Amino acid sequence: MVDDRYVGVAFRDGSWLAVTFTDEGYEETTVFDGIGDCWAAYEEEARLLLVDVPIGLVAAGDPVRRCDALAREVLGPRSGTVVDPPVREATRKHRYSTANRVHERKTGASLAEAAFERSAAVAMCDELLGEVPEAAAVIRGSHSELCFRAFAGEPLAEDETTAAGYAERMRTLARRDRDAPPVVQRAAEATAGHDVPVAAVLDAVVLAYTAAPGGGELRTLPADPPTDDSGRPMELVYRAGAPLVG
Repeated sequence: MVDDRYVGVAFRDGSWLAVTFTDEGYEETTVFDGIGDCWAAYEEEARLLLVDVPIGLVAAGDPVRRCDALAREVLGPRSGTVVDPPVREATRKHRYSTANRVHERKTGASLAEAAFERSAAVAMCDELLGEVPEAAAVIRGSHSELCFRAFAGEPLAEDETTAAGYAERMRTLARRDRDAPPVVQRAAEATAGHDVPVAAVLDAVVLAYTAAPGGGELRTLPADPPTDDSGRPMELVYRAGAPLVG
């Protein structure tokens, strides 16, 4: 019998870093070229796969998703890490100038370049969920900073790419699980040969801990997420003993 798997996936610079837990704890870390490859590897056993890419997209009108606005409220100093994604049509454009024109036409607002830089990943997830409906019950959107915030019990202060930010996040993970430091080390070692930053390893690990049972209830921002035109929830998943409030 194959164990259930709980997967956290962080997208960075074209790579999808997946950290996997079973009910027994940490299992493995794998780097994939696409979210479709990741889904193919885990579709039979995954009970929850959390990805740090927006799922549930605005088609037109107000471009700010409620989940992103609420996340910024609870993240405090780290609110700038939440970027409003492009509208669905704009995610399919390969040049910023074209994507920005589409986004402005649909919403009346300019598209942040940081949002465009992740639009290919957003489109990849959106297309997978459209082509493989059963994946929608397993793959859900989250945000690593929100997951760290939930486990820490308070907003984090430091940028994750700094030494202080690394230490702050390691302390947070250790409060969730005293075995977290060796888990991070094993996950980092498994990325050898791939250009994956340490910050991405931390993000994938916290997403995996969020997906795995324990450490509070699985919750969403907002608590009752709306759905987009394709029926996908516009939500951010986190795990905590009580709902997060700004």
